[in-house]
Amino acid sequence: MTDDQQANVNEFSCAAIFGASGGIGRAWTENLANNGVTVWAGSRSGNVPQEGDVRPFAFDLNDEATIEQAASLMQSRPPQLIIAATGVLTLADGTGPERSYRGLRPDIMAQVMALNTIGPAMIAKHMLPLLDRHERGVFAAISARVGSISDNGLGGWHSYRASKAALNMLIKNFAIELRRTHKQAVVAGLHPGTVDSELSKPFQGNLPEGQLTDPAEAAQNLLAVLRGLTPDNSGEVFDFAGKRIPS
Repeated sequence: MTDDQQANVNEFSCAAIFGASGGIGRAWTENLANNGVTVWAGSRSGNVPQEGDVRPFAFDLNDEATIEQAASLMQSRPPQLIIAATGVLTLADGTGPERSYRGLRPDIMAQVMALNTIGPAMIAKHMLPLLDRHERGVFAAISARVGSISDNGLGGWHSYRASKAALNMLIKNFAIELRRTHKQAVVAGLHPGTVDSELSKPFQGNLPEGQLTDPAEAAQNLLAVLRGLTPDNSGEVFDFAGKRIPS
């Protein structure tokens, strides 16, 4: 770890994790809390780690008012690191990604966009104003390599791909806007790889050996990536190895 990266570690004295009950969100919360960071840990269920200085809150991606209330709560202890560790691949009723355009349904597309794009956008809307205008601050959202348009050689998974591509555009937009007032801020998308979680479970059967990552390892990898980003990287999407994913 470079001196700059070590300095960035120390700057994260407070973090906010939206989606702290999920596999990687829980791992992020535990990692940060165990390293002395105050963590605002949010979930719909309220099932978040209870260790260190963890401060639970409730929110619903489909209810903007709950996100606004969470941001208001954090004004007493604003985070320098904000992570939207949210997203959906398979819906609660078991509906998975479409393999063909023939399977497209407007109601399913709307649900996927609401959870993967609009929800994180509302988190950004209410949380970005909490970042200090003169200090380093980071906002990150879980994206995916399949959201890259130029890297798409297989097609399929239409709603999921489209929702992540739209999220990536919003990340770029937010970075441009925030740069005008927050010179030290970073807005980034993160591709964690295939993490052993409920999201990936239906698709783990055909994975090559060694491609499935433990949530704790994935969280550690992505924290290392975030700590190495500078304002020059704002608006881009990075994978778990710190490599930029093309738009």
